[in-house]
Formats: sequence, C-alpha cells, structure tokens
Amino acid sequence: MLAKTMEEALNRQVNREFYSAYLYLAMSAWFESQNLKGFARWMRVQSREERAHGMKIYDYVLSRGGSVTLGIIEAPKDEWSSAGNVFEDVYFHEQKVTKMIHGLVKLATKEKDPATLDMLQWFVKEQVEEEASASEVLARIKGTGKSPDHLIGLDHEMGRRE
Repeated sequence: MLAKTMEEALNRQVNREFYSAYLYLAMSAWFESQNLKGFARWMRVQSREERAHGMKIYDYVLSRGGSVTLGIIEAPKDEWSSAGNVFEDVYFHEQKVTKMIHGLVKLATKEKDPATLDMLQWFVKEQVEEEASASEVLARIKGTGKSPDHLIGLDHEMGRRE
C-alpha cells in the first residue's frame, strides 16, 4: 500500500504528464500552422508518449491499492516565434520534468518505498533520453542558421519519427 504522501505526489505527476501531452499537442498545432508537418508529427508522437507516461503512473497507483485523483490540466502556451523557440521550450520543460521525477525519487526514499523507487527508475532513465533528444533537435535547428532549405530538410527528417 502506498503512503498517502506518495500517492498524492504520484497523482500530481499523473497530471503533470498529461499537461506535457497537452503542451506537445499545442506545439504540434503550432508547427502545423507553420506548414512544418514533420515537426508537427514529431510533437504528436511526443504527446502520445507523455500520455503513456501518465498512464504508467496511473496504473501503478491503482496496482498499489491507491486512488487516482485527476486535477485540472492547465492550458499550455500556444504561440512561438520560431522552431528554435519551440525546442528551447521543449528542452526547458524536460529539464523541469526531470527535477519532478528526482523529487519523487527522494520522496520514495524518505518513505522507504522500494517498489515505487523501482518503478521510478524507468522514469529516471527516460528523462535522460528525453533531455538528450530535445537538446539534439535544438542544436540541429540552431545549426540550420537562417536557411529555410536546411529547416525544411530537418522537418522532413523529423516526420519520420514513429
């Protein structure tokens, strides 16, 4: 059985993961409006992954006899000035999520909850990948300079994400 403090913290993280899904969906819509369909697809895939992350925690809480409490999901930002600005926000957001996951690890350690610590290790590893991916795409966008041809080429590549 989960400690109440752990259950509440995990419920907050479920909401945060769903917010991440909304944020990436808003970014996808912005890329669509800019006719950058490859980046839009990349963000849609990212949104789907974030929903899956939320459901992973949701299912875990239920499996431990806890109750899932869903809160209000804040509306995300929906305007950016460039593809680079979008991915700056992605990278910043993933760093923020990493800190949240690390906070959950600290709480699970404090609560002496090895099962939750074990579950959270998947998220710790996932956040390393998420930050690296966002950082790589951001660097590649910056590397295109002001060349629309290079950005269009990168857009096509981003559209191949499964």
